[in-house]
Amino acid sequence: MAEHPHALLVRKGYEAFTRGDMDTLRGMMTGDCTHHVPGSHSLSGDFKGLDAIIDMYGRLFSETGGSMRVELQNVLVDGRGHAVSLHRFVADRNGKHIDDTGGIVFRIVGDKMTDLDECVADIDKANEFWA
Repeated sequence: MAEHPHALLVRKGYEAFTRGDMDTLRGMMTGDCTHHVPGSHSLSGDFKGLDAIIDMYGRLFSETGGSMRVELQNVLVDGRGHAVSLHRFVADRNGKHIDDTGGIVFRIVGDKMTDLDECVADIDKANEFWA
């Protein structure tokens, strides 16, 4: 059985992110897409619009000196415009190391992502890492 198109879109997005292919990611999101990052640190908040999202992704890579790895573990869909990803996040930054589980709730209209709500397994650990 073929995988649902929304699951394929999410997988393609993770692959592009892992390669640092921001042009592909731009083409997968609506112009007014928002990525919500939990926590109380400099990289948390609501990033609205393609430029803000892509800039935040660039900061993730630069803040971790390129050590950041995101490994997609699973994608769940509801067939009504929602997908949920589960992933492992590993990175080093300023002498700190993080190895945590997270996920993103995607809202999809047609073949584009319109909203990304990120969640983490340990918000205190994430806040400490990015502090």
